Amino acid sequence: MRAWLALPAVVLLATAVDVQARTVYRCVRDGTVSLATAPEPGSKCVAKQIDDNAVQTPNLWGEMGVFSGTLYEREQDGELVYSTRKLPGSRVYLKFTVHTPPGEQAHAGLGKVGKPQLDRHAKLFKAAAKATGVDDAWLRAIAHAESGFDAKAVSDKGAQGVMQLMPEVAAEYGVDDPFAPEQSISAGARYMKALLRRYDGDRTLAAAAYNAGIGTVARYGGVPPYDETRTYIDKVLALYARYREAMGIKRETPAQ
Repeated sequence: MRAWLALPAVVLLATAVDVQARTVYRCVRDGTVSLATAPEPGSKCVAKQIDDNAVQTPNLWGEMGVFSGTLYEREQDGELVYSTRKLPGSRVYLKFTVHTPPGEQAHAGLGKVGKPQLDRHAKLFKAAAKATGVDDAWLRAIAHAESGFDAKAVSDKGAQGVMQLMPEVAAEYGVDDPFAPEQSISAGARYMKALLRRYDGDRTLAAAAYNAGIGTVARYGGVPPYDETRTYIDKVLALYARYREAMGIKRETPAQ
């Protein structure tokens, strides 16, 4: 992902030691997001590895515009931990301001993102989301980026249908007709469920694997250094934000 900001470095500054990579937890509770150096009680937290040698640190917030917040220090399990959410026992460590870019200002090369198309295969996406537990808006974002919802689409690499499944993936998920929207969307949702499970819910890695393959992500230990894949990830994430908004899903906001 190429949306960057400095706050993970601010969080990690509080625990500076001589290591090559550190862990920041992105924690969500009641639609609010915080970053922390340890999992927060009462929040759903996902660990993110931050390379100390990276020129820039990744945007773990999402698309939240410009906002100011506070980094708090507190004790948890006998150790000092840091978080941008005010929890019991917290004390102010420092203040910060973060700039998170909206999808409309994605990097050059992202290409045309386009408006949400809620009428395309709507019942099929809703059914697939209900059957797999994968976010409806996420499935639509993938299909939008992959095929523009064209059931007859074929890529130059051989991917087919609405979800642009490669023949071997389609066969694995029992697809008889890759150009039948119901089969493509159902199989694509089940495949995406498997990817999200593999990567502990990390949408960036799931999108990278959907585009470049699981083996490629494993070989590089993360998002591969391919312009095509990185542009694809940014496009899917931008589309995901737009579909969530178009579907009336409340955006996450920074925790206070």
